Amino acid sequence: MKEHEYAASEADEFKILDLRDREACAEALKVTDGFDEVYQLAADMGGMGFIQYAECEIMRNNALINLNMTDAAMSAGAGRYFFSSSVCIYRDMAAGEPELTEDDGYPAEPDNEYGWEKLYAERVAAAYGRRFGIPVRIARFQNCYGPFGTWRGGREKAPAALCRKVAEAPDNGTIEVWGDGNAVRSFVYVDDLVEAVVTLMRSDLDTPTNIGTREYLTVDQLVELVIAISGKRLDIRHVEGPVGVASRNFSNDLVESLGWSPKVDLAEGIERTYRWIEDQVSSATAAEGLSS
Repeated sequence: MKEHEYAASEADEFKILDLRDREACAEALKVTDGFDEVYQLAADMGGMGFIQYAECEIMRNNALINLNMTDAAMSAGAGRYFFSSSVCIYRDMAAGEPELTEDDGYPAEPDNEYGWEKLYAERVAAAYGRRFGIPVRIARFQNCYGPFGTWRGGREKAPAALCRKVAEAPDNGTIEVWGDGNAVRSFVYVDDLVEAVVTLMRSDLDTPTNIGTREYLTVDQLVELVIAISGKRLDIRHVEGPVGVASRNFSNDLVESLGWSPKVDLAEGIERTYRWIEDQVSSATAAEGLSS
């Protein structure tokens, strides 16, 4: 429940509601002619630091949001229902392991409570779809990044956090990175993710579906990419901190079978993201200077 962060919403109607409340979920779905499609993207979540220290809030708030939103959408007779799950439902992996398919989500062994709650919510959405006869589409999101995302405050994901640290650092300075930098990650640019979501929603694919890219790199390689884009000369200091899984490597065959593939590679996406965050850092610094 929060205001739009960066600009006036382009939605025909923008409501600020607490979706942990069943009546608020019903209010969100009040339109004259009903909804052909409902996209449930709301979640209490953030980067690895937030996921580790706020596990109770994550379990409680997200369970309430997903139970209430699913129930309200089905009761309102939505034409189709989309639920945004996460690759956090998968187990920890070693770098170089063969890809996991969607069926490899079971037997379940998520690395964190966010993943456990998402797995439960997948089953809730599927059960309600069967009961009400409403098509349900479930996507397991890879790490999403891009401009207009959270970039400070503790809830930002790794690409945004690293872009901010580099943007704030003076040339010839040092930035701190959690862990040893060897964890393997992959990221999907926000525009590509949105296109994949709509493609999946309007398809006949009724099983949980991974959405991501096949472009993998270590955390240190991501840091080096951001530094190169910045044009600065910076040192990296590895410090203790929550890192999460060593690696995740999963198949995107299902979503690609629908004709979707990512269009924005990581170098281009990080360039766009860094320039936007660099502007935010500059504006914030200027504002702090005026207020001091």
